Amino acid sequence: MKEDAVRGHLDALLLAALEQGPLHGYAIIAAVRERSGGALELRTGTMYPALHRLERLGLLRSDWQSVGERRRRCYELTDSGRRALVDKRTAWRELTCAIGAVLDPTPRPAT
Repeated sequence: MKEDAVRGHLDALLLAALEQGPLHGYAIIAAVRERSGGALELRTGTMYPALHRLERLGLLRSDWQSVGERRRRCYELTDSGRRALVDKRTAWRELTCAIGAVLDPTPRPAT
């Protein structure tokens, strides 16, 4: 899927990937790829600036962890980040519903 397709939704994707717990950068990329069935592939050049911005906004926090001789930065949601994810999910559902009504105007059966 083209990177343009995720533009505007990157923050929500990153927050959702971190919802279950802390991850390092490549694990975030893998989580998004796996959860999207391989349709979404984040690039490091796009993802890391977004992670840093979300951290500056107080939606994420990070910490350096050592794995053997290597160090990697792990990111996790803050309470503000969890609230932001709820808001982003609500906005996403409203957007997809509105776009769906335009692209597929077939009347839906009443529930």
